[in-house]
Amino acid sequence: MFELSASAGHMIAVLLMSVALGMDAFSLGVGIGLKGVRLRDILKLSSVIALFHVLMPLAGMVTGHYVSTLLGGVATSVAGALLLLLGSHMVYSSMRGEQTNSIDHRTGWGIIVFSLSVSIDSFSVGVSLGMFSANLLFTVLMFGFFGGLMSVLGLLLGRKVSRSLGGYGEALGGVILLAFGLLFLF
Repeated sequence: MFELSASAGHMIAVLLMSVALGMDAFSLGVGIGLKGVRLRDILKLSSVIALFHVLMPLAGMVTGHYVSTLLGGVATSVAGALLLLLGSHMVYSSMRGEQTNSIDHRTGWGIIVFSLSVSIDSFSVGVSLGMFSANLLFTVLMFGFFGGLMSVLGLLLGRKVSRSLGGYGEALGGVILLAFGLLFLF
């Protein structure tokens, strides 16, 4: 019974983290959507973002698993501290109003740079989850799904709403990661 409850708790935590990390893609997608974006570009950009949201946490989880074997019992505290730092950075960045206006999302290089910039946080979270031996397949699939979905929603919404919404999405994602960091530490 406890194992089933722990498994459900793990799945909910991964889903919430996936949405939180997808908020970065959402908020930056809103900014790009405001500049004007074709539906074909939305599909292309969101697909690459989804791929990066699979590859980056996968690399992070492999790294985190290796680090956890080196750190042993300290791994939980390190993972919690990483999530606290990452969440704080996301909230701070949203308050400063950092934009990605210089990236041309229509070029191949622009797509890669944009996708990397919104998925780099997934690597750090993947390191933390790798220290806990999280379910690899479920985690990377959820990160990829929500990264792609949130970017589509952000790009589409960006075509219709004001610029102020994007920062709130990134701030909300940062607050969720901060909460999980605190849970891991205490």
